[in-house]
Amino acid sequence: MTVLFVALGGGAGAVVRYLAGRYIRSYRSVPLATLAVNVFGCALLGALSGAAALSPDLFALLGSGFCGGLTTYSTFAVEAVGLTRIRRPLTGIGYVVVSVVAGLAAAWGGYTLTA
Repeated sequence: MTVLFVALGGGAGAVVRYLAGRYIRSYRSVPLATLAVNVFGCALLGALSGAAALSPDLFALLGSGFCGGLTTYSTFAVEAVGLTRIRRPLTGIGYVVVSVVAGLAAAWGGYTLTA
C-alpha cells in the first residue's frame, strides 16, 4: 500500500512541477520555475519531517511521493550547466548558490515550524 501512496503523491508532484514550468517564466535566463518548486519542496519536506504526529502512510504520500515528484535535482543541474554553455557562468554560479542556500534555509524553516 505504501508504494501506491508514493506513486500517487509522485504523480501529483510531477504535475505541479510541469505546471510551474509552463506558467513561471525565466527571468534573465534564471530558471525561476525550478528554483521555486525546489525551494517550496524543501520547505514542505522540512515541515513534514518535523511533524511528529504524521503517519508513515501520509509521509509516504506527501514526503516521498509529492515532494519527490515536485522537486528535481537533475533539472537544476542541467539548467546550471546550460547557463555556462550559453556563456552566462556567473548567472549559473549564482543560480547554484541561491538554490542550495534557499533550499537549506527553507528545509530548516519548515522543520522548525513543526518540530
